[in-house]
Amino acid sequence: MRALMMRTITALPAALGAVLLAAPAGVAASPSPAPSGSAGAAPVTSAGTTFLTATPLAAGQAADVSASTGDYLYWAFAAAEGQTDTVHVTVTLPPAADRHGAQSWSVELFDGLRRRQSCTAGPQNATAAKAAASVTLSCTLRQVRSWAEPWSGDPLPGTYYVRLSVADVPQQDLGLAAQVRLHVTAKGGADDAQPEGGSLKAPLVPPVNAGATAAPGAAPAAPSPVAPSASASAAPGTAKVAAPAEEESHWYSDLFSGWNSRWFWTVAGGALAALAGVWGFTLTRHPRGRRPAGGAPVPPQAPAPQAQGQGQGQYDQYRG
Repeated sequence: MRALMMRTITALPAALGAVLLAAPAGVAASPSPAPSGSAGAAPVTSAGTTFLTATPLAAGQAADVSASTGDYLYWAFAAAEGQTDTVHVTVTLPPAADRHGAQSWSVELFDGLRRRQSCTAGPQNATAAKAAASVTLSCTLRQVRSWAEPWSGDPLPGTYYVRLSVADVPQQDLGLAAQVRLHVTAKGGADDAQPEGGSLKAPLVPPVNAGATAAPGAAPAAPSPVAPSASASAAPGTAKVAAPAEEESHWYSDLFSGWNSRWFWTVAGGALAALAGVWGFTLTRHPRGRRPAGGAPVPPQAPAPQAQGQGQGQYDQYRG
């Protein structure tokens, strides 16, 4: 009994050390929490029919929709600056026995202003033969840029719409059931927002007295314009740009400005139109002829030969 207790006491430290060593391994082997993204979310089973009813897709979420051939299908997803998004679409066509010809499908991308964006890669339009079971399309959007102007055609951060439609299909095949599988992938991020050669080294129009600060209590100094050559040769940080030249004014500069200019030109235009109408009527009307005051005698006219012979015969008949 005493020997058994001694063995137990001797083996206890070794067992405790093994437990302590195995604990980190067990913790590391435990499953880590899922990322905050929606990569493992269930696929969307619906699609919109217009821009207003577009079905939103989360990051990494797919769409698996049953649709009818000929319908317009819309989805919406968000794109951040620096990302390059690609839309992958797989359409499972109706059975070949039910189709009457080839089908052409098209996928298009629109930005938040509903401007159509061009694709840089992928078959945006594809035609499936009558015997084909499916058709695959894809569209890679240009890199989303944050420094583009809102009025330009460059892709800006925000919401983008995907539209899937049938470009060409036989009339008899409209309404046939089809299965659509759509998935949006994105690469890049905010760290890749400036592509190669796309960084702006200096402002296009440097401000006047950029970075100059006034002393406490002192009035701000007016900008002193300098010549372009002097500003180019000045030391960095002290360069100034020339003040904009004032617009040159003429005697006719104020004729097209002011609150009453519209009424003035309206009245003047109406008067000129009336004068032009009177002058044109005077030139085009036919002058009326006037008879002389005394009245000219009417010259005698000889009767026609046939009428003269007929009258002479009647006169001889009465005479006889």
